[in-house]
Amino acid sequence: MSLIEHLEELRRRLIIVVLAVLAAAVIGFIFSGSVLDLLRVPLPSAYDTIYFTGPADAFGVQVKIAGFIGIALAMPVILFHVWRFVTPGLTRRERRFVWPVMIAALLLFALGIFVGYLIIPYALNFLLGFARPGLEPLLTIDGYVGFVTTMLLAFGLVLEFPIVLIGLARVGILNHRRLAAQRRWAIVLIVLLAIVLTPGGDPISPIILGSVMYVLFEGSLFVIRMIRR
Repeated sequence: MSLIEHLEELRRRLIIVVLAVLAAAVIGFIFSGSVLDLLRVPLPSAYDTIYFTGPADAFGVQVKIAGFIGIALAMPVILFHVWRFVTPGLTRRERRFVWPVMIAALLLFALGIFVGYLIIPYALNFLLGFARPGLEPLLTIDGYVGFVTTMLLAFGLVLEFPIVLIGLARVGILNHRRLAAQRRWAIVLIVLLAIVLTPGGDPISPIILGSVMYVLFEGSLFVIRMIRR
């Protein structure tokens, strides 16, 4: 294919992806109220009311939630068209490797969101605990949803590190022996990241995140060893 033909194919696939996201976002808007109620569950009982200061704030938040849901529901379509676009430039071995990596990345991202959702209540209790007489929090819907979605996105991205390790091993930068020899330092780094990323001030949050990250690290070592064989 010529450069123009590649660009035409890219444009066609982008149009399909955008239409899929918009269609899924319409479905997401229907359920955005229920999702918003789900996001409010981690709030401490003393802050069960969230305010909005602008006439369109509540509507705008539901549109944002619908957008997130639309991207999530359309992800299979997105991955399929990414796969179809890059497939002609890959060897047969690379084609067998890329598709499982995409699925694993999607599952790890979902796992990160789940872990982040479990930890949010502890983070909220810690952060809202800084309230003092004359310094009372006024939670707005836009600020709260922005905080929650940012935290969930951060946890989803953090748990993608096995994909990075496996990718580096695939191109020869890392290997199983080197990673296994550095296991102690990896555990120290995992503990530090778990403490930094969970500002709840309690032992439960870092234990949950650290345990999940360590299991994923050991799973990455196993996959890297199998790839090498």
